[in-house]
Amino acid sequence: MPDSRDLISTEKQPEDENLEVSLRPNYLHEYIGQEVVKENLNVFIEAARQRGDALDHILLSGPPGLGKTTLAHVIANELGVGIRVTSGPAIERPGDLVAILTNLEHRDVLFIDEIHRLSHVAEEALYPAMEDFSYDWVAGKGPQARTYRLKLPKFTLIAATTRSGLLTSPLRDRFGISFRLEYYTHEELYQVVKRSARILDISIDKGGGMEIARRSRGTPRIANRLLRRVRDFAQVRKDGEITKEVASEALAMLDIDEMGLDRLDRQILLTVIEKYGGGPVGLSTLAASLSEDPGTLEDVYEPYLLQIGFLERTPRGRSVTAKAIEYMGKPVGVRNQGRLFDRP
Repeated sequence: MPDSRDLISTEKQPEDENLEVSLRPNYLHEYIGQEVVKENLNVFIEAARQRGDALDHILLSGPPGLGKTTLAHVIANELGVGIRVTSGPAIERPGDLVAILTNLEHRDVLFIDEIHRLSHVAEEALYPAMEDFSYDWVAGKGPQARTYRLKLPKFTLIAATTRSGLLTSPLRDRFGISFRLEYYTHEELYQVVKRSARILDISIDKGGGMEIARRSRGTPRIANRLLRRVRDFAQVRKDGEITKEVASEALAMLDIDEMGLDRLDRQILLTVIEKYGGGPVGLSTLAASLSEDPGTLEDVYEPYLLQIGFLERTPRGRSVTAKAIEYMGKPVGVRNQGRLFDRP
């Protein structure tokens, strides 16, 4: 059985690459969800087209798996221009950035994923490129040093980040347009599943689609991943059609419950409830209790538990909510002189 952690992780996995390209919408009217973002983009893109000018630089933030890369390609298609894709860690030196910028055409889109991981020297070189569409460099040393300016074509930088708080103020302030992508509703995810099933030629009814949507943690990437795994189950164990019953049985085998929680999600909640009296408990302490990496808990599991109101962050650590306690059906333990007792 596949590791449920791989199924519910929002990070892109190797098997997602080709699938996301084949399922990627090309234009805004095909892009599902993020209605406020789309409405604003329609206006900004049309205005830029009418002026024949480059669109303002755009910053896209939000949790992974919500479609930031897809939206960048959609914007380029709507503008009718080319797009060059790179990532923050791939740009180590200013020269790497210049090599990319000089190959852009007028009004092209440059997409930088994980821009919060851009090196400091590369970020400094990006400032004049974003503001003045130029790059300055110094040749020689001492009295013989001379400054040169390279003119760049007008372009649109679209940057994506999952951690907008790590961006420096000077970089953030240079984006004329900023959007935060939000988690998807069950109905929006159902539309994603239905569209993907049509493209992949998968037979699925509304009940099956909604069951997958409800357990996809508000994330299209996870919805598409679960759709493929449920398709395999339906093909081998059933008649090939995904119904609500088939989807429920398949997802139960994958250890993903009705709320989209997997085994470690439930273990996190139970540990805080039973061992730490509902919290608060520090992240490192919780990770040690579960024999897990703190980064995995913080990046993969915490965001969804916070989103659905099962977990809270406090200055003293993580605490579970009454909603989580009710869902898990467990009494809260209390600690007294180092011993754990059940509350009456």
